[in-house]
Amino acid sequence: MRILIVLLLALLAGGMSAQTSGGRHLVQFSGVVVAGDSLEPVPFASVVPKGSFRGTMSDVYGYFSFVAQTGDTVMFSAVGFKRGYYTIPDSLAENKYAIIHVLFPDTIMLTDVPDLAQDDHQRALRNLNAAEVLQRMENLPSDAGLAHHYNSSIENTRVYNQGMAPTINLFNPVAWAQFVQAWKAGDFKRKK
Repeated sequence: MRILIVLLLALLAGGMSAQTSGGRHLVQFSGVVVAGDSLEPVPFASVVPKGSFRGTMSDVYGYFSFVAQTGDTVMFSAVGFKRGYYTIPDSLAENKYAIIHVLFPDTIMLTDVPDLAQDDHQRALRNLNAAEVLQRMENLPSDAGLAHHYNSSIENTRVYNQGMAPTINLFNPVAWAQFVQAWKAGDFKRKK
């Protein structure tokens, strides 16, 4: 029994010492990431302590929260914004720390599009010829996107008509027109 108590105390003491490493305490680090020009939240910003693989991302409202250590330098980054850094103070009295971090927009200047040579311009116009595009579109086989769109349309129609009487094409004028055209074309004649 005494051995069990000693082992339990040793495990508890080891667990308590695991919360600090070299005088650095664990902190629940949370806050909001906002844009510097509008103070709007920055969704899905990466919030990671430098030199580690732990961290988190801000949610749609710019909010983040994760466990960090005092003295950590946290890097904030998001698409379209300059990276920002923040160092968690070493002298915290509590085990919670919250901030509002501002990220500033990053402007990237693109180079001008060079003028096209006359033969390149003519080639572009030829490739954009409406008749040729239509002819190519009619001769191309169906792709996966078209098949998905077709099946989605059928499924939407099935769900829309669910629980209703099935549609009868007897009074459908389009169906009658197709029937008459097929009759005139001789599609219903017996082939010998």
